[in-house]
Amino acid sequence: MSINLRHTSLIIVASLLLIGTANAQNAEPASTASRPQRGLIFSMNPDGKFAKRLPKSFEMPRDAAGFLLLREYGAVFVASKSVVAPFKVAFTDEADVLAFQSTMKVSAETIGGHRLELQAEAMKKLKSAISDARKAGLSISPRGGDSARRGFQQTVSLWASRVNPGLVYWTGKGKISRAEADRIRSLSPSAQVPEILRLEQQKIFFAKDLSKSIIYSVAPPGTSQHVSMLALDVKEFDEARVREILAKHGWFQTVVSDLPHFTFLGHDEDNLPDRGLKLTINSGRRFWTPDISSDTR
Repeated sequence: MSINLRHTSLIIVASLLLIGTANAQNAEPASTASRPQRGLIFSMNPDGKFAKRLPKSFEMPRDAAGFLLLREYGAVFVASKSVVAPFKVAFTDEADVLAFQSTMKVSAETIGGHRLELQAEAMKKLKSAISDARKAGLSISPRGGDSARRGFQQTVSLWASRVNPGLVYWTGKGKISRAEADRIRSLSPSAQVPEILRLEQQKIFFAKDLSKSIIYSVAPPGTSQHVSMLALDVKEFDEARVREILAKHGWFQTVVSDLPHFTFLGHDEDNLPDRGLKLTINSGRRFWTPDISSDTR
């Protein structure tokens, strides 16, 4: 489903089944279907800057989980026209990802001992940032071999590395029944996403440290900005001057709580609000995220 919001007055409302909070510590966990439900409302102003800057062929999410991911990872959709921005929130499988990646001009370089692939303009600006950093006695390098381009299966593996240990942990704590955990494991990775997000509404979290949402630890299958070859995990992310240099060259932090993650947007920072992005300060860092309003009732 593609969108054209320029001349349409539209409020997008998506409902997400959320799990009610169990107060009794010894209560037997119920299935998600039998638990109380609430609605999570997402509204997006069709005349807002972010909506207007989305690609013309953009496929609007069809459920609240999709809108949540749009809010969390959506900065990449308003990247400069010098690169190919993704046209939907989640790619469905490896073939879907490869078809999208085949539309890009790709550049490969060995940086910090790792071979990286990025969209050509993103790589060009990264190399310029590395050069500026070197002049300042600093370095900019990837955290590992998977810091740039990723395929669908890599996103599935990262997702499973959080979901499977989390299911074991919460089953042991009595928060999830074994039958429920087995049911979730049996689902396809994409079908697991709304199930895990529902559990997290009950504070049953699946990030690596089990203290926050999984979306602050790994992107759900097919949603990673790395799939678009417009993301890089930077080893020197703690260096304020490194962050400044990357921003000067169009690389910004766009996923709050994912501190090493930088996204190539290709815009000057002063122009980001005009792209529908808002500034969030977290841990002394500047994050640019979609200006999408949401509330729960």
